[in-house]
Amino acid sequence: MIGSGRQAPPVPRAGLKKVAIKQLRPGMYVEQLCCSWIDTPFWQSSFLIESAAQVGRIATSRATEAWIDTERGLDVEPAPEASATAPAAPGAADATVFRFRPAPRATMDDELGRAAVLLDQSKRALFDMFNEARMGCAIEVRDAMPMVESIAASVLRNPGALIGLARLKTADNYTYMHSVAVCALMIALARQLGLDDHLARELGLAGLLHDVGKMAVPAEVLNKPGSLTEDEFCVVRGHPAKGHAMLLASPGVGPVALEVCLHHHERPDGRGYPHRLSGDDLGLYARMGAVCDVYDAITSNRPYKAGWCPADSLRRMAEWARAGQFDEAVFAAFVRCLGIYPVGTLVRLQSGRLGVVAEQPCGKSLLLPKIKVFFSTRARTYIRPELIDLGAPGARDAIVGCENAADWGLRDIDRYWLGDGVAKVP
Repeated sequence: MIGSGRQAPPVPRAGLKKVAIKQLRPGMYVEQLCCSWIDTPFWQSSFLIESAAQVGRIATSRATEAWIDTERGLDVEPAPEASATAPAAPGAADATVFRFRPAPRATMDDELGRAAVLLDQSKRALFDMFNEARMGCAIEVRDAMPMVESIAASVLRNPGALIGLARLKTADNYTYMHSVAVCALMIALARQLGLDDHLARELGLAGLLHDVGKMAVPAEVLNKPGSLTEDEFCVVRGHPAKGHAMLLASPGVGPVALEVCLHHHERPDGRGYPHRLSGDDLGLYARMGAVCDVYDAITSNRPYKAGWCPADSLRRMAEWARAGQFDEAVFAAFVRCLGIYPVGTLVRLQSGRLGVVAEQPCGKSLLLPKIKVFFSTRARTYIRPELIDLGAPGARDAIVGCENAADWGLRDIDRYWLGDGVAKVP
């Protein structure tokens, strides 16, 4: 009936499938919602679902079913399989729920060696995986997920070790090590936000794959030491969409990774790219990805600039969050993950000594980390290195603020928290 506004079903063709609204997820291409056009929340009848927020808007419409095109987007997600590595607790209602293996807390010294080996293995695996993507091959999620779980295990034992080591990357391995670092940061942030292990693992995978689109960017542009031209910048800005297309062509890549890959450069104030999303249209996972991506980028040495101090980076990011670049609640949770003074930060104590933050407290104040002191500002000379715990009973020293190593003529301060026998860059 013409006046009813009811839409005729689409012409049958390969790839079309009718699904329940509850089966929709980001990455699906909706050919048509099964309701009157006037009852839909979108002006266009066919569209790609790009965020969980869009799924929520569809759920508020009168549609109970939708036609999707599986040749232009994702198909219905298969039923999850039970994890062979992490069985559910006895008596659990859902035996397919994923759980990380228990990972007892480890000291920084104990975890650094394992983290260094893991970073080297991950870097090599990612090099091969991204090379395959550059050549047009699909990403093998089954190969990536064990890597994510190993990174998660290290984060659960002591997040400062792997996250701190991954920050000390070189220009040659930046893209791969950045991906590992964002994977670890996403897992740590997911835990801080109280998300379950299954979602934390998906977010870790999203961090690992978020920059795969850079494989479509010419190396001379990606690694250019100077400022980019406008044309070159446009090429770089295309990497989220390129990566999203690569992941869509890879079986088993879920909506979380797709959302983070496509939207990790979006901003809550609508000034990001590629789609200038804002407000509720920008999903939680993309907001998390934006914070993790920027933190690792600005604290790492790049071809065109030296990395910033971790604590100074958080201070600047706090200003950017207030200006609308980041979700302020997500950023606040991120700071709780890393501490006010992350591992590797050079600080000055009330006693006049300088030291590097060597380890974050577990369950204590963010202002009371362990510090490896090594320099006296009063004598302007090196002193015997000593590890002090500001949170220990009877501790009398305290952090006054951050310092710039160059102002004191200090070099290679990372060796004080790395310890003996750990290579600075895997």
